[in-house]
Amino acid sequence: MADYRRIADRIADDIAAGRLRPGDRLPPQRVFARRRGIAGSTAGRVYAELVRRGLVIGEVGRGTFVRAAPPGPAGRALAEPAGAAPVNLELNYPSAPGQSELLAAGLAPLLRPDVLTDALRTAPAAGTPAAREAAAGLLATAGWRPAPERFLFTGNARQAIAAALAHLVRPGGRVGVEALTYPLVKEIAARLGVTLVPLATDGEGLRPEAVAAAHRAAPLSAVYAQPTLHNPTSVTTGDVRRSELARVVRELDLPVIEDRIWSFLLGGDPGTEGSDGRGSGEEAPPPLAAYAPERVFVVDGLSKRVAPGLTVGFLVVPRGRAEQAADAVRSGGWAAGRFALEAGARWIGDGTVGRLVAAKRADAAARQRLVAEHLAGFAVRGDPRAYYAWWELPEPWRADTFCAAAAERRVAVTPGSAFAVPVVGAGRAEREVRAPAAVPASDCVRLGLASVPLSELAGALRTLGEVARGGP
Repeated sequence: MADYRRIADRIADDIAAGRLRPGDRLPPQRVFARRRGIAGSTAGRVYAELVRRGLVIGEVGRGTFVRAAPPGPAGRALAEPAGAAPVNLELNYPSAPGQSELLAAGLAPLLRPDVLTDALRTAPAAGTPAAREAAAGLLATAGWRPAPERFLFTGNARQAIAAALAHLVRPGGRVGVEALTYPLVKEIAARLGVTLVPLATDGEGLRPEAVAAAHRAAPLSAVYAQPTLHNPTSVTTGDVRRSELARVVRELDLPVIEDRIWSFLLGGDPGTEGSDGRGSGEEAPPPLAAYAPERVFVVDGLSKRVAPGLTVGFLVVPRGRAEQAADAVRSGGWAAGRFALEAGARWIGDGTVGRLVAAKRADAAARQRLVAEHLAGFAVRGDPRAYYAWWELPEPWRADTFCAAAAERRVAVTPGSAFAVPVVGAGRAEREVRAPAAVPASDCVRLGLASVPLSELAGALRTLGEVARGGP
């Protein structure tokens, strides 16, 4: 059988040499297979490999096209620098003024030799008693306070997602996700041999009937969802819809992985106080775990609240699941380092995290005001408290050509296709509830607002507005 990777290499060479140009359409897979004398399944793997490398983009009903913008490293569009574009609105790691000084003060006690000796030892997946107590207080909301003994700790939230999927889903299993989802979840699923099933959403988030229909079509092993400040749309699911989702997953006996990594921006966390010592911001809705505690695995972490370089991921598991889930953390090599655990617990306990959170809430609001100012008149969706915005581009723009035009003006943005989950073998029941989005992801871009100075952000948004008005 032909090695699909070698065939993909030859197509990649054609793209690099200019024999295939941006916007060129590849032949349908069956035609490609016939011309190359290979099996249809091999052609499918070639096209999937090209998509994985970021060299082509597949659009349902349109075909497969050579990307108009030079791709970044495969699978890393939201985690690595964007290369030539100096204003990078793909990255999305917030930073607060004076952050390093605040963090340094919290680390100072750890640097005493007697304390450092303990901090440099290994830690179990369940962390330390101090870390469990600190994390439980940090994540508590009105109506929900996780028990410390249900916490597991990983190097970051992405590893917590991977551990939860590895614990819940065998290779070949199906996991329901919002039709637009966190791109690295797609990469994690691919590495674990898990199939993602896109589920319909609306203005309230994930639709319960979509979960039920997908499960009836072929059993799901789990659901992964972001009901609070969904990335990229920033939709937050209301109480009634959360109750409906809890009812459905209970009836179907489905576990849920709930990603709450951005929920701290909504305010109201008892563990995150403002600089005046009082809680700040509008109350965050309770997690799905408050409605179905026996079914929901909660993922959160410190990377957005604190910093990506020295961080900890949290995995809160249902009662009775800690030991089995800990096995998944250990087998994947995803356990948090003890130094990071100790630092995180100290930063939570001394109020450093609370002060950083208060500053980042104010910062996110300021950045959204810049979006409203410089992209007025465009169809830009975003919660005024979120660090990202979802832009439905005006006709005749498509995301890929817009990203290329923006890159020429030295601004990097993320095409909506990076978040879209392809439909694989959908049955009739699934298709009935998978209403097409009003605007396809291929006609949208995600703006990450967190990682550049405010002055640079304002200039980049002005530039993007000029590009959009100018037309392709």
